[in-house]
Formats: sequence, C-alpha cells, structure tokens
Amino acid sequence: TAYEMFCETAGTEHAKRQQAAEVDRVARDAARLIKEEEYKAAEAVRAASYQRDRDRAEEARRAQEREPKYIAKMKSQQLRKRYGLDQFIEAQAFARVMDILHRLDSGGRLDDTDVLWLTTEGKGYYTEILQAAFHEREAEFYAAEYSRTSDPWNVVNASGHYRKCGQARKAHDLLTSIPAQQEMTSKLKSAIRTTHGGVMRDLDCMDEALALGDQAHALTPRDFRPCTLLGAVNIELGNLAIGWEWYRKAEERGATERSIDYDLRGIFLRANDARRLQIRSFLLREDPARYAWVYDFGPEGLRPRRM
Repeated sequence: TAYEMFCETAGTEHAKRQQAAEVDRVARDAARLIKEEEYKAAEAVRAASYQRDRDRAEEARRAQEREPKYIAKMKSQQLRKRYGLDQFIEAQAFARVMDILHRLDSGGRLDDTDVLWLTTEGKGYYTEILQAAFHEREAEFYAAEYSRTSDPWNVVNASGHYRKCGQARKAHDLLTSIPAQQEMTSKLKSAIRTTHGGVMRDLDCMDEALALGDQAHALTPRDFRPCTLLGAVNIELGNLAIGWEWYRKAEERGATERSIDYDLRGIFLRANDARRLQIRSFLLREDPARYAWVYDFGPEGLRPRRM
C-alpha cells in the first residue's frame, strides 16, 4: 500500500540522515582533535622559546654577578643599607662616606676629622645607625684600653660611649668592675659617679642616679657635670623646681645654655603627655622666649594666638 511504501522510504531516508550526521560528527571531532594538537604543538614551541629566553636571561644575570664591578656595587649597596644610608650620596662625598663605612664595618675607629665632618658638613649622612656604630667602636676601644692600663678614666670614656649607643648595661658592668680600694683623685671619683649616675638614669634606677649625683657634687662642688645629672633626673621625676635649680647651678659652673636646652628638649620629648604638659607649663613660666619651641610639640591648640 501507499502507507507501507511511505514508511519504507521514510525509514531509508532516516537511516541516510543518521549516517550523514555520524559522518559529519566524526569529521568535526577529527578537525577538533587536529586543532587541539596544533594548539598543543604551538604552546610547546612558545614554552620552549620562553624557557630559552629565561635561560639566556639567567645566564646573563649570573655572568653579570661574576663581574668584579657588579660585585663591588652590590657590596657597596649592602654596606650603605646596613648603616641606614639608602639615600643618594653626592659625588664629592661618596668616597669619604664609603671609607668611613668600611672602617667601622671592619671594626676600625674614626679619627677626629671624620667625626667633625659627620657632625657638620656631612651631617646628612650621620644616621642613627652610623652614630651607634661609631660610639660602640669607641666604647670597645676604651674598654680594651682599661683592660690594658687599668686606668679608670678609660672606663669613664667607654661608659659615655656605651650610653650613646644604647648599651647602658655594659657601661654599668664596666663601672662596677673598678676596684673599690683603688687610689683616685676627687676629680676622677666624681667623674666615675657622674657617669655611673647617668647610666643608672638610663636603666631607670632614679634613686641610685640621684645618690651618685649627690656624691659626685660633694666631691667636686664647682663642676657643672654632677649638677646637670641632678637637674635631668629631678626633671624626669617631676621635681621641676629642684631640677631647674640644679640646671641653674650647672650654668653658673660653666655649662652652656645650649647643652642645658638640649637636655631639656630630650627630656621633654621622651615624657608622656601628662608630664610633657607639666614641663611645658614650667618652662614657659621660667622663660617663654627661650623655650618657645615647646609649642611645636604636644597637643594642638596650645600655641598662643598671634595678634
């Protein structure tokens, strides 16, 4: 019948379409696989090229690192960084700065002309790290001199430098190693006690610092140094009038106004907010012109208005 013929023809056509679709799918899969292989091959070429470039760059870097000039440059940069000198160094100062760094780094000392230059013309290069290194070398030198000569003046010098590089405990140990029975002049005894008092102040042992300052002053009543110690300790303890009187005595005995103001500024900056306000008010009552710098620090709004 016509229906049976239609069904037979439809079945044949359906089979042909399925076969054609399968052929097309196989062809597409084959094309996809070819593209994937081509992509992989291209990626392999790119990866190989990239690795060759990296290998060449690495070899060039290693070759550069073997060059004496490069090695010297890197060592110079590391040395400068070690002493906090990452900033630009002017050409005319470079050789001198590097000579100073090399000497300190190798355990050597600086001479007086170097120290003078660092504290004047070259002060921009006298970093805190470099200052600490200088004072540590000096302290070590005088401590060694004391071991060699048994001269207590070397202990005084060493202790002063140990304090300036934040090693007050070493100074204390050195000062207490001086034999109690050793014969000394009043001046030397006073210097030892004044220095030891400063060390105890650094170690926050204020009662001991005051006692040593009193002993030093009794030994050398005309020396300003015990007076400045007693002034500083009393100011730090909040005994402002007493501390001020000791500073006044120090100035009468030869201490400079600049050195006293430097002390007071340091005490002021280290103080907590409450003590800072106390010191500020006291200094401004004593001499508002001389101590106008206190307005630059602390809570806002305390600077007097300009008319």
